[in-house]
Formats: sequence, structure tokens, C-alpha cells
Amino acid sequence: MGFAPDDTERLARARADLRMGVPVVVADMGIMLAAETLQPARLSLLHGMGAAVAITDWRAQTLKVAAYDGDVARIALPADADARWVTALANPADDLRSPMKGPLRALRTGDADLARAAVILCKSARLLPAAVIVPLEDTAAFATEHGLTMVDAAAIRKTEMSPLQGIVSARLPISVSEAGRLHVFRPDDGGEEHYAVEIGQPDRSNPVLARLHSACFTGDLLGSLKCDCGPQLRGALAQMGAEGHGVLLYLNQEGRGIGLANKMRAYALQDQGFDTVEANHRLGFHDDERDFRIGAAILKQMGFSAVRLLTNNPAKIARMEASGVSVVERVPLKVGENAHNHAYLATKAAKSGHLL
Repeated sequence: MGFAPDDTERLARARADLRMGVPVVVADMGIMLAAETLQPARLSLLHGMGAAVAITDWRAQTLKVAAYDGDVARIALPADADARWVTALANPADDLRSPMKGPLRALRTGDADLARAAVILCKSARLLPAAVIVPLEDTAAFATEHGLTMVDAAAIRKTEMSPLQGIVSARLPISVSEAGRLHVFRPDDGGEEHYAVEIGQPDRSNPVLARLHSACFTGDLLGSLKCDCGPQLRGALAQMGAEGHGVLLYLNQEGRGIGLANKMRAYALQDQGFDTVEANHRLGFHDDERDFRIGAAILKQMGFSAVRLLTNNPAKIARMEASGVSVVERVPLKVGENAHNHAYLATKAAKSGHLL
């Protein structure tokens, strides 16, 4: 390895650039700017270059525009469009107040791979899945001239999970068990760290009581009544403490993998009358953007091959099994229902298959 960054390192740079509003070049395709952080001065430079706005098919459904490319739609950028116009396409916050966004002209011809790459990269940066894109002939020269990060489309589309490195573990007595230990794992791609809370000294040759818990700032730390995350976290730890052993995986995949800011956007949409799944779709996301392979990888690194899984979500069981971790028992975890989250839990059961 030389001094130059590899594909993984360039992707980490690209995500940081997009969050700051800096354009990113996709090799042999074109340039992209995240809609959420779009700066008017940079947008003005793109007029006359054949720019379009890339959005997901879910967002296209909300805007009543045809997604001719299937999973994405490319909307031609009008000559007089400003940054607010682009933001309105990407962010559903004002959809009910201002439902008419058109006329919108969805592109039917041309390659949509730049649009797909742009949406994927925005998602991985925890931004709204929308971007301004412009095809370019000589992407390498453009990147060099303007000092921009250039990434390969194949690296963006790569679906293999980034390897995880165990960084450190230390004894951590907690309220449910003085025999606690915290393990920290860091992905090679520069993403968020993930944690494993080990209770006692579980026998690696037997199925361990385990839970895959996705981070929830509002529920875990603030005691939010809009979800059941906090009670599930504490209930799982209490059960492990009572049994004397267990592993709780705390995965930094806030808001079903869309990030805290987008989760708050979804909450604002729920206040407008949409359920949790509809809110995610209006933002342009799938029902659930999490990657449960992370949990399986951590368990295997810790020496576990079989679990008794504390969950109400069949998708977690399926993902564990597909990733080589045997689930010998599903242990229900039905806690935390209240007047504020009753409809939320009902939606998870009806639309996401949760066993509640």
C-alpha cells in the first residue's frame, strides 16, 4: 500500500464532503451534490450543464412523478431552479402545505447509474437520499481541476459489509450485573463504531442469550414514549443479568439506519398523520435500512455461533441465520407499550411483520 487512499478511504472522504456541501465526482460518470447540503452558489455553476435531481422511487411516488429507471428517478433541473426548489423535491416537510412541485419532467433516456450511485452515497452519509447530478465526459480532469474527491461507482455499489475490527474491551460493572464487559468494534470504512455488552462469562459452546439493539438516542437516553426502544434495552439487560450471562449488541444504526436527523424528519411527518413506514417512504427510504449482518459478524468475532435471540422481529432471525449464526430460540421481548406508541407498535406488526 502506498500513501494514496484506497476505495474505502475515498468513500469515507466522499461522505464527509457531501455532508459539508462539497461536490463529489463519480469516476467515468459525472458530478454529484447532496440535495440536503446544496449551496446556491455551487448550484448556479451547474445550470446549462444538463443537471438533474436524482431521487428514489419511494420519493417519486410521493411527488407523483414516474420513476422510469425503476429504483430511482431523474428529474430535469429547470433553468430557473434554485436551491430551495431542489430542497423541496428532497425534503417532504412542506409536502402538505405545498403539494404541487411541478411541472416535473422525469428523464426517460440515458444512463441512470450516476443517479443510483448518488442516492446510495447520500444514504451512507446519513443524508436525505437525493442529489443533483451532472454527467461529465472527463471526470478525472474535472476532479483534478477543482480538487474534488473522485470515487469509483463499483465501490459505491459494493454490498459486502465492511470488516469490523475489535478495538478494545474492558470490565464494566453495570446496574444489572457487576460482571459486565464492554467491547468496541470499528468498521474499516470509517463508519460508526458498534458495541457489545457482555454479561458474565457466557459459554461459547452453548447458545448465548443475545439481543441486537439498534441505537435510539430518543428512547434509550431520553426515555421517549414514541417507541419501545428504551424499555427493550433495559428489559434485555435485566433478563441477561437475571440469567447471569448474555450479550447485548448495541449497533449504531439510529432510526432504522437512516440517522437521527432523518428520524426526526420522520417524527415530524408522523405528527402530520403518516405512520412510521409511510414517513420513511415519503423521505425516500425503505421501511428499514439497517444491516443486521453487523451483529452476526460481532457475535462470530466474540466466539459465538448460536444464540437465543431476544427479539420480536423475524427479519433479525432470518439475517442471523443467513450470516452463519444459528438462532435456536426466539425469546419474546414485549415491553414498553403506552398510549403514545400504541399506533407505532401496531404499524410495526401490520407492515413490518413484528410479532407483537
